[in-house]
Amino acid sequence: MDNIVIEMKNVHKAFGDRKILRGMNLKVKKGETMVILGPSGTGKSVSLKHITGLLDPDSGDCFILGESISFANDKQKEKLRSKLGVLFQSGALINWLTVYENVALPLREHKIATGAELDRIVMEKLKWLDLILAKDTMPSNISGGMKKRVGLARALTSQPEIVMYDEPTSGLDPVMSNVINDLVIRMQKELGLTSIVVTHDMSSAYRIADRISFLYEGQVLFCGTPTEIQNSPDPIIQQFIHGHTEGPMILDHSELKLTKSH
Repeated sequence: MDNIVIEMKNVHKAFGDRKILRGMNLKVKKGETMVILGPSGTGKSVSLKHITGLLDPDSGDCFILGESISFANDKQKEKLRSKLGVLFQSGALINWLTVYENVALPLREHKIATGAELDRIVMEKLKWLDLILAKDTMPSNISGGMKKRVGLARALTSQPEIVMYDEPTSGLDPVMSNVINDLVIRMQKELGLTSIVVTHDMSSAYRIADRISFLYEGQVLFCGTPTEIQNSPDPIIQQFIHGHTEGPMILDHSELKLTKSH
């Protein structure tokens, strides 16, 4: 299928005796926003690390634009990663660099641009994300929402085709969460970007997603539109999306993991 830009095919991953991914299958279409939901510890962030090639599967494979990243050499991985932009949960800004310098960092590190061309790209991204007035500010002096926007500006400097977000609204108030949500939608419409969003924020998921994949016990239990997941008859999915404490999914406090009740 030519329109599939990200694919995880039967991916298994364990850390010691702890099995995280147990046959993970995921396909993301060009230009869509795919939201990944699921209980803590079920493999959402681990899946992102496989897609970016930071982790290699015990078995199975991950593909970016039809090319395997799982078993690529370092040079090939770097080339495939250039197609990806990543917004980390914290923004992952360098505290001793200004906003401008943080956004310019990937361009300098990877020698993508220098001089006037570097300045043009950085200022373009800062303007697009309404950060011009903050360009000389240190990260310690800006809000959590602005840090996320700076992180996003930095992720966009390499002109990626795919942007991955790890809990983009975490720690933000409802208004700022919607600012980030609107940016995800705007980037899809204006820049044609494909987005993969890991989140626990149900209102955000419903607002931005074209499709939602629900992970449970290291596999995709469900994949469909926001309307389809809301109407799913699966009691596990219904318990999760409504946040019910009673249901087939219970929290085992002794081991701090989610298990199925019997």
